[in-house]
Amino acid sequence: MNKLEQFYKGQTARLQRTFTEEDVKKSSELTKDFSPVYNQKEDVWKKFYEKPIVPALLTEGLITQVISEKLPGVPCVLLQKDLVFYHPVHVGEEITAEMVVIDINADRKWVTQKVTCLDEDGKEVIKGQVVILLLSNQE
Repeated sequence: MNKLEQFYKGQTARLQRTFTEEDVKKSSELTKDFSPVYNQKEDVWKKFYEKPIVPALLTEGLITQVISEKLPGVPCVLLQKDLVFYHPVHVGEEITAEMVVIDINADRKWVTQKVTCLDEDGKEVIKGQVVILLLSNQE
């Protein structure tokens, strides 16, 4: 059986992660995004949020971690992502990213997955979908 045949509609994978202040600092250093809304010592976010927020790119990292480690968990490339951030992710919150296969295009070796991220209270913080290209169709 080749790799593509191992996938099916409805197949699900999930991972959880709690983002730390150190994660936010490292993300800011790598991306050069030093927005004050990520900084514990700033006041600008206090009018809108209870705590500083985690950068969107960092939370997207949890989604790509599920892709690379679990589903599909084989060499692949992210072709498209469409995400809506319904609620902020805060430092210290446990976030669960869940991916569900919703379509498989065998001719193109594309797998489309529904993305849902929930906070520790079960509130949906991110929703969307991704399309990935499987790089190998060999065993």
